Amino acid sequence: MSKTPEQLYQEREQRVMDAIALKKPDRVPFFPCCNLMAVKYTGITPAKAFYDYDAWFDANEKMLADLEPDIYWPAMSAYPGRSFDALQLRQLKWPGGGDAPDHSGIQYTDNEYMKPEEYDRFLDDPTDYFIRCYLPRVFGSLEPLKNLPYFPTLFYAGYRGAMTCAALANPDYVKAIEALYKAALESAEYYRKMAEFDNRMAALGRPGAFAAASCWAPFDVFGDVHRGMRGTMMDLYRRPDKLLAAIEKITPAILQGAIANAKRSNIKRVFIPLHWGADNFMSDDQFKTFYWPGLKKIILALIDEGLTPCPFFEGEYTSRLKYLTELPKGKVMGWFDRVDMVKAKEMLKDIMCICGNMPTTVLQFGPAESVREETKKLIDIAGKGGGFVMSCRSVLALRIPVCKGLEKGDDRVLLILREPQVSKLFLVEIG
Repeated sequence: MSKTPEQLYQEREQRVMDAIALKKPDRVPFFPCCNLMAVKYTGITPAKAFYDYDAWFDANEKMLADLEPDIYWPAMSAYPGRSFDALQLRQLKWPGGGDAPDHSGIQYTDNEYMKPEEYDRFLDDPTDYFIRCYLPRVFGSLEPLKNLPYFPTLFYAGYRGAMTCAALANPDYVKAIEALYKAALESAEYYRKMAEFDNRMAALGRPGAFAAASCWAPFDVFGDVHRGMRGTMMDLYRRPDKLLAAIEKITPAILQGAIANAKRSNIKRVFIPLHWGADNFMSDDQFKTFYWPGLKKIILALIDEGLTPCPFFEGEYTSRLKYLTELPKGKVMGWFDRVDMVKAKEMLKDIMCICGNMPTTVLQFGPAESVREETKKLIDIAGKGGGFVMSCRSVLALRIPVCKGLEKGDDRVLLILREPQVSKLFLVEIG
């Protein structure tokens, strides 16, 4: 007798949560991280995915029907292009937006969007810094906001604000707000369709991997989108106290947004992409001082709210494993990009669920026997006794060949979805 979608949903969700709780599930959960893979799989262009939301979500639905994962990667890898257009976003180049080919993915433009002398401005009044300094620099449509007067000077005298607001009589401010409103409407439509997609998947028995919101490590906020790589690396040496103060200042805002978004979702797992804590980006002392305290605070706060943090440890993380042993038992799913899996299992088997470390190159280019060997190797090492989710070390995106040989059994075509049955059979037999 076939199972109902509700039974399948509960079975898959329980399988994953058992692994996170360090229990041994009925088999190792299967979590392919697909990113823009649905684009290549269904034959639409990335540009279409960024501007035709129905086509993007339909592509994901078709791919997941073939894959049948235990949990699926959120369909958030194609962004709302018209929202980016409305704001004239300067930090990204994206397909369909004019600065990137229609068949490409996104490209981030690293820069010092926050100048070193602006630390004090941020620390003194983050809201004013964002409105009059940061947003005009990042969004072309919001550039007029840099000329806004400091709001307390207009309204500190109460009723006199009805007169001093004359300083706001500038049509450029109106255009900026109209652009922001247009972007907000477009983004709201994008998220509405995403919610419909997630509801359809749930009705088909497919739980999502994470809530439709991510949470950042405080250090990464500055390394990624404010000070940039060069600026932040220099700050480690030239202005460490300012960087530490900024990290502390931004942490409550990160948590407030992440917790609120996660609690609105039926999925209580929270994705935390980590970019700057890897072995080759900073020394152990720097990690201990600048990176780990803020990240640990984020993880523990999410746990206290009844949520499951799912950090993605991007890059090599073997030397950082000792810090992860400080986390509470059975509350975290750690997704690893590159790590010594033997050491990770040895050090974390009683601490956290391990996920990932399957080379994407093996999944993309094979041969088939290599997929079998790598799957068995990972499960033999990390799956022993439970606490393991089968996944790749990074996202599967646009480099993947189209799976035209699925029906013919062509071994030259190698994808994780090329052999979903084989992979799952291995999970059943070995797990």
